[in-house]
Amino acid sequence: MSRHIQITFDAHDPRALSSFWRDALGYVHPGPPGVDLPEGADPLAAWDGFLARIGVPEGQRNAKSAIEDPDGQGPRVFFQQVPEGKTAKNRVHLDLRAAPGLHGEERMAALEAECDRLVALGAKRVRRDEPAPPLSAGFLVLTDPNTPDYQF
Repeated sequence: MSRHIQITFDAHDPRALSSFWRDALGYVHPGPPGVDLPEGADPLAAWDGFLARIGVPEGQRNAKSAIEDPDGQGPRVFFQQVPEGKTAKNRVHLDLRAAPGLHGEERMAALEAECDRLVALGAKRVRRDEPAPPLSAGFLVLTDPNTPDYQF
């Protein structure tokens, strides 16, 4: 039997970072427990109301956030607020597979288009690695809005 996983990010601003990854991955913010959201309702606004109703102080309402795959296939992604800053390169990162099955310039063009979309959402472009067959099809390195200046 396989295991289900949840990917957890430490963040200074869980709501903002979860919104970036929601848009990057095509995920959704789930509604609060026991709350039926009408079509088109803002789940983050529903969370604000829910947390206020259950007495969570306003200063603690951005302590956590989560996103889920609307198709139920991908892992849940959880964001938790931490006080410390990021001081080193992550040992784990997410690879967004934006050009499956494509090769050469067609692949790199698809990656560049996805890079443009993610940069518009707040990502930072770090570098482009050209294809080097047979071991590398080529890729782009980006950081999310929560990552300070990237250093090798």
